[in-house]
Amino acid sequence: MTIFNLPSHKSGTEPRQFRVAADRPLAMLKQCPVYTPTPLMRLPSLAADLGVAELFCKDESQRMRLGSFKALGGAFAVAQMISDASDETDLLSEKARDVAEGMTFITASAGNHGLSVAAGARVFGARAVIVLCSSVPEGFANRIRALEAEVVRVDGTYEDSVAHAISAASAYGWYLLADGSWEGYTERPALVMEGYTVLAEECRTEFAAGGQWPSHVFLQAGVGGLAAAVAGHIREFWAEQPQIIVVEPEAAPCLMESVKAEQMTRVDGSVSNMGRLDCKDASLIAYLSLRQDADTFITVSDHDALAAVATLAKHGIASTPSGAASLAALKNLAPGMSSRCMFIVTEGPEGD
Repeated sequence: MTIFNLPSHKSGTEPRQFRVAADRPLAMLKQCPVYTPTPLMRLPSLAADLGVAELFCKDESQRMRLGSFKALGGAFAVAQMISDASDETDLLSEKARDVAEGMTFITASAGNHGLSVAAGARVFGARAVIVLCSSVPEGFANRIRALEAEVVRVDGTYEDSVAHAISAASAYGWYLLADGSWEGYTERPALVMEGYTVLAEECRTEFAAGGQWPSHVFLQAGVGGLAAAVAGHIREFWAEQPQIIVVEPEAAPCLMESVKAEQMTRVDGSVSNMGRLDCKDASLIAYLSLRQDADTFITVSDHDALAAVATLAKHGIASTPSGAASLAALKNLAPGMSSRCMFIVTEGPEGD
């Protein structure tokens, strides 16, 4: 475990390159028959085991039948891009459907983002091509194919699948919809992150209604899109400000190392069992915002993430090492009996 504390967060000193308000994705989702807020549960017995005063768990394992928070991001980005291209807000209109039929979205994915893009493309009448590297389980590939998307397999790492998607998008004139960002490519990932703010707004609504807010929020990160989106929303809209802790695998602390170096920094490491978090390059716009909005960066081991899966199972929540990583960090950090902690189960067991 490695911990890096920022001297103090500097939220607001630089403008974020994505929207942190949830109004646009919520407006779209309220037209979706399968949308409902995911549970924000209190876990008093686990809180006692961990030595904290309160424990809140945001469970994304059933999100919109796709089993992951990523259902909020890719599908919203697809919808917004079709709306922009057709100049239509009604995406079921004849004009919007005609435009969508001519659009092919391509993305690399460790699994869940690909499901979301594929689902959005199917709903709105577009085509999707999802690039998966060799380490992504075939179960993900089959679920993506069931959404009528084309799956392309490439040898190598997640980063190799990203490179393949970029090349194919350029060669065929397709719409690249990555969930990571880099210099010169920020607008579409910003849409994906905007979709994730729905999760944070659902939490804000419940905390405001209950009158009790968390003192610590644990956010797992791969390229950093979820962590940055939720952290940005917290800093702008939550009535009480918590400590924000960003959680990464020991094998892939790309955000921590980038913040330490004060510049984007690629990391090298072994393959982690936290497959959806095992990203060696951070998203540019996530890094830029988290270096202002986060308080602490912490790494967790594969062993501790797997142990956190078992802990969740004892409390009736099924997940994966990726989904349980924030709980693993909470256990290791041990913020104490005065703390009220929130963590996110980012995916259900079918993630593996």
